[in-house]
Amino acid sequence: MGQEHKILVAGVTGQVARSLALAKAPAGMTVINAGRPELDLLDGDTVRGAIERHKPDIVVNAAAYTAVDQAESDEDAAFALNAAGPGRLAAVAAERAIPIIHISTDYVFDGTKNAPYAETDPVAPLGVYGRSKLAGEEEVAAANPAHFILRTAWVYSPFGKNFVKTMLRVGAGRDELNVVDDQRGNPTSALDIAQGILTASTKVLSGDPAAAPGVYHMSGTGEATWADFASFIFECSHALGGPSAAVNRITSAEFPTPVKRPANSRLDCQKFAEAFDVRLPDWRDSARECVETLILSGEWNS
Repeated sequence: MGQEHKILVAGVTGQVARSLALAKAPAGMTVINAGRPELDLLDGDTVRGAIERHKPDIVVNAAAYTAVDQAESDEDAAFALNAAGPGRLAAVAAERAIPIIHISTDYVFDGTKNAPYAETDPVAPLGVYGRSKLAGEEEVAAANPAHFILRTAWVYSPFGKNFVKTMLRVGAGRDELNVVDDQRGNPTSALDIAQGILTASTKVLSGDPAAAPGVYHMSGTGEATWADFASFIFECSHALGGPSAAVNRITSAEFPTPVKRPANSRLDCQKFAEAFDVRLPDWRDSARECVETLILSGEWNS
């Protein structure tokens, strides 16, 4: 019988953390979620205590400050949780030669490229959230040589706050909705992210030389605008007797927000596919499953 490996996940309530808690782990692997107060990224003593208590073989940081607009007026909190905290976790893991997987974002780019972004493309975040996440990447990489930074995008799931749940909730009360059609990206299921993390963890722990430390892009296969995404959500929901609304396609200028979003959030995931032998499913398949779960459970309005 092979060795039992333990994955310690920093985070309990976020979409990726919850997805990891629910995911079917590979044989010989146990996932342990730890959040505040047991593991608080802002408190080094709790970080050290949790790692000493659980003795993980790999650490995953799935905790983050994700309120993109709010971050503009809450910069200290965003940097504390997205930069200093992950750096602290990476450093404590490094003391014990434990690899770390850290979740980052498409928001490290400015969105001006007219093709999917590769890991080698220049970073230029547009707002505090993106800057704080980029700083987190830098802190993690500096603190732990065995770092695996996974940038993802447009995350949704059957739980937490996300675009799918927002569309269903708002669409239930309206005949039509205005949705931005000039931002393009890769909708990504947190459940798929969790499986990608578990697959990557297996490769890392096996010592596979292809699984080299560094930055990787891992998002859903296929692309869409927010309006495309909304239309598909309502199409799936309507088929199940759930909320549905007509989608009016508008420009970002017609829907101003405190921070500008990247017009292009598409990520090139070839490097991740080659290193870890995995591609996330087509976003439509995963989005359909998510909508079905929410409609059939009645939790779309929660």
